[in-house]
Amino acid sequence: MQTNLADFIRDTPEGREAEDILRKCVHCGFCTATCPTYQLLGDELDGPRGRIYLIKQVLEGQPATEKTRLHLDRCLTCRACETTCPSGVEYGRLADIGRHVVEQQVPRTGGDRLMRNALREFIPRSGLFGASLGVGRLFKPMLPKILAEKVPRADPAGVWPAPRHARRMIVLAGCVQPSMRPAINAATARVLDRLGISLVEQAGAGCCGAVKFHLHDQGAGRDDARRNIDAWWPAIAAGKVEAIVVTASGCGVQVKDYGYLLKNDPAYAVKAARVAELARDVAEVLFAEMVPLKALLAKGRAGRTPRRIAFHAPCSLQHGQKIRGVVENLLVAAGLELTAVRDAHLCCGSAGTYSLLQPDLAGRLRDDKLAALEAGGGECIVSANVGCIEHLSSGAVLPIRHWIEIIDENVTESA
Repeated sequence: MQTNLADFIRDTPEGREAEDILRKCVHCGFCTATCPTYQLLGDELDGPRGRIYLIKQVLEGQPATEKTRLHLDRCLTCRACETTCPSGVEYGRLADIGRHVVEQQVPRTGGDRLMRNALREFIPRSGLFGASLGVGRLFKPMLPKILAEKVPRADPAGVWPAPRHARRMIVLAGCVQPSMRPAINAATARVLDRLGISLVEQAGAGCCGAVKFHLHDQGAGRDDARRNIDAWWPAIAAGKVEAIVVTASGCGVQVKDYGYLLKNDPAYAVKAARVAELARDVAEVLFAEMVPLKALLAKGRAGRTPRRIAFHAPCSLQHGQKIRGVVENLLVAAGLELTAVRDAHLCCGSAGTYSLLQPDLAGRLRDDKLAALEAGGGECIVSANVGCIEHLSSGAVLPIRHWIEIIDENVTESA
C-alpha cells in the first residue's frame, strides 16, 4: 500500500511504525472473512481492510469524523485478522495509533465521554471495584437486568499454599479478577505448589494497564505498566522468580507488550523488556511442566468417566498471544473429552469494556458463541480469560469456569 503521511505524524515514532504497517497491506481482503463485526454488519468499513483505509486517510491528513470514530469503536481488536493475514500486517498496533489520532481530532462529548471516563477510573481500582461488587451482590435482585447479568455469585477462593519451594513465580493479581473470580489464581497456586513451584502476589502491583490504554488514555496505561514493573523488579533483579504468571489471557497480551509500550522510555525500556520476556500465560507454565503434571493427572483421573467439556479460546489467547492447542492438550491430559466448537476463531464479544460500550453487537456475538459452545452437548464450558467468562456467563445455560480450576480439581484428587 502506497502512503503519503501528513507532516503532523510523518517523522514521529508512531508515524514511522504506522507507515511500515500500512505498506505491508496488499488489499487481499482475507481478513474480512474472519472479522466478527464484518460478519455481523457486512460493511467494508466495519472490517479490517476498511478500517485500515480510514486510518490511512486520517494519517495522510484527511480530517477524522464521528463516522470514522464509530467504525473504529466497533472494532473488537480481537486480532483474528492478524492470524489470517498472509502479509503479517500488525493491525492491532495500527489501530492503537489510528484511534489515538482520531480521539484527538474528534473529542468525545456527553454520555459517551462520561461512560468511558467512569470505566477508565473505576475498573482498574481493585479495592473500589471489589467493594462495589459486594454491594451489587447484596442488591442484585433489585438491579436492572443488564447490570444484574454482570454481577457473579461469590465463590470461595480456597486455600492458597504458603511459599515453601525454592522455585518461585509471581502472579499478576489484576483489577477485577480478585473480587469476581478469586478461585482462579488460588487454583493456579495449588497446582503449581504440587509441581514444586510457589506462586506469590507482589504488593504494589495492580491492573495491567489494558483498561486505560484501550480507553484512549495510553499515557495512564503506560503508567500502570511502570507501577507493576516497580513492584516486580526487586524480586526479578535478585533472581528470585522464574516467571510472571498471568491467568487472564487479556492481561497477558498487555504484559507481554510492556517492552514494546515502553521502548522509548530510557528509564524503563530495559526493565520492561525483561518483564515482557518473563511473562507467561499459565498454560505455557504448565505445558513446560507436562511430564510431572501428567503423572499427577493420571492419578487424579483413575477410575473416573471422562467428562465432556467445551473449550472457549479467547481471542487474546489464540490471536493476541498466539497460544493455540496448548490448553486443549492440558485438558485432554486430565482425561477430559473436548467437544467440537464451530467458528472457534470468532470473538465472543467481551473484548475488555466492549461489552459495556457496544452492548448490541457484543450480545449478538455472545449468543452466537454460546450456541456454538453448547451445541456439542458438554457438561460445562471453560475459558482462559475472566472477561470472557463473565460475558458468556450472562447468557449461558451451562456453567462457565476457568480451565485451571478443572486441572486443580484433578490434581487435588490425586493427592
